[in-house]
Amino acid sequence: MLRQHGIELERRHSWCVSTDPEFARKAADIVGLYLDPPDGAAVLSVDEKPAIPALERAQGWLRLPNGRSLRGFNHEYKRHGTTTLFAALEVLTGTVATARYPRRRRREFLDFMNQLVAAYPGQELHVIVDNLSSHKPKHDRWRGRHPQVHIHYTPTHASWINQVECWFSILQRQALQGASFTSVDELRQAIDRFVESYSKTAVPFEWTKRVVHPGSLHERHAN
Repeated sequence: MLRQHGIELERRHSWCVSTDPEFARKAADIVGLYLDPPDGAAVLSVDEKPAIPALERAQGWLRLPNGRSLRGFNHEYKRHGTTTLFAALEVLTGTVATARYPRRRRREFLDFMNQLVAAYPGQELHVIVDNLSSHKPKHDRWRGRHPQVHIHYTPTHASWINQVECWFSILQRQALQGASFTSVDELRQAIDRFVESYSKTAVPFEWTKRVVHPGSLHERHAN
């Protein structure tokens, strides 16, 4: 019956549609920075990957009933703590600056921002971030002390428009997925090695979509 109605459960999709009433304005602002960045300014996509777990996975060989052997990881693992990674992707070059912290709070975010300001002395910065509360407090005294820093917020439920999310995906696939770590320090060292290796061949992501519309869902659900 499922085949008769064209329903394939293993191909189900999930989505998150932005309901931001200012979606068009915010998206146009950020896409404009990607396609035509201001002269002499640095455009940085900033976000954090919180609570990355250091998981120690049992590895070894499994002998199958047919006599063949299979190498892999046991489903069971041991936790050794977590670390939070802050990252800033420079849109024009593709290089990434990172910092690691035990937590993700306003103070950690500002410490990372201070590092970025120090790395671009006297230069105008356009920073793209999401709507996390630590990114947009009601009374932002830090921004008042740094007029050269311009914050651009992504539309709500539209984190995909922030290019650093692409880099986090690459990090997850190439350095973290399926890996085994016996301590948080070992996890941090693996992240640092990946960042160092990635920076040697870093290239900018090519943004080609000039018009971004908030899409509507297609009516394709069977009754």
